[in-house]
Amino acid sequence: MSFTYTFSEDIWDILNETNHRNVTLDLDAKTLPCEVKPLDPTAALILCIILFVIFLLAIPGNLLVGWVIGTSKQALTPSDVYLFHLTVADGLMALTLPFWAVALPQGWLFGDFMCKFLNLVIEANFYTSILFLACISIDRYLVIVHASESLRSRQRMCSWFLCAGVWALGFALALPALFNDASKLDSDPLRIICSENFDIGSASSWRLATRGFRHIFGFIIPLGVMITCYSITITRLLSTRGFKKHRAMKVIIAVVIAFLLCWTPYHIIMMVDTLMRAHVIPYDCAVRKSVNLALDITNTLALLHSCINPVLYAFVGERFRSRMALLLQRKARQERTSGSKFSRSTSQTSEGKGAVL
Repeated sequence: MSFTYTFSEDIWDILNETNHRNVTLDLDAKTLPCEVKPLDPTAALILCIILFVIFLLAIPGNLLVGWVIGTSKQALTPSDVYLFHLTVADGLMALTLPFWAVALPQGWLFGDFMCKFLNLVIEANFYTSILFLACISIDRYLVIVHASESLRSRQRMCSWFLCAGVWALGFALALPALFNDASKLDSDPLRIICSENFDIGSASSWRLATRGFRHIFGFIIPLGVMITCYSITITRLLSTRGFKKHRAMKVIIAVVIAFLLCWTPYHIIMMVDTLMRAHVIPYDCAVRKSVNLALDITNTLALLHSCINPVLYAFVGERFRSRMALLLQRKARQERTSGSKFSRSTSQTSEGKGAVL
């Protein structure tokens, strides 16, 4: 790209020149600022609708799963405890979706505090979800590969403490989300966005550090734990003739596969974005715009995960379906019992009134 500019005479005087001159400058397109525009209104509206649909599916689904697991009269296994907390994490994630859905077409409307708080919740649940899945993989490995009643009882005692530790670690790793601020968009001063704003030190260094933590502790290490544990566990199951353990693994494997399908594309695109910011991948404006669009799409796919687990439990988990059927039958019996008691008390009252009359 090139353009022609006429320098004034006083500048050329400095350069020991005396006349106006035309100078052609060659500009490298790779060094020009890349103006990244907000989403197209139609695309923003579509994503807004998708987020509301995810919210409407995730909240009742996760409440149902939490109710079935939490009200079970059977002793909860450590995997049940981790699944319950995973459901809580998905539910909290889903509660933030209406805010982001409204912000897509109109900009951020909820102030600086909510910008920080909602990003903190999302980041914390981003970490806790995969950490609970890693805990489930370790539990399945210990139960199947190192089966022991004394070990199982100790696991039940430790599972709740481990859950508390996972939540604490998740919120600790999510603290950089407090750097998010509600600020005006440079290209549109009337539009407010909620985005990262590192106002201490080098913004690029902070961003690369937080991205590194996210990739390492929020994906690579837990994924390595899951792959290792499930590889050994499945190998052991294939060498045995019992099918009960195979059935017990179906839901767990389905949950892990669903998590990977939803979150892996987002992590890959996020890693590409991180490498571009670190100048490992050469900067290009067209690639920059494509990466931003891919981040929006894969982020929506990742959020879809919050409403998928209840569907998996309902269609894959035989144990979950039997538990839910028992709870519904128990609730129906209680309603019939309370209804019959009410009818008896009503009839007795009416008979008493008749006797008085």
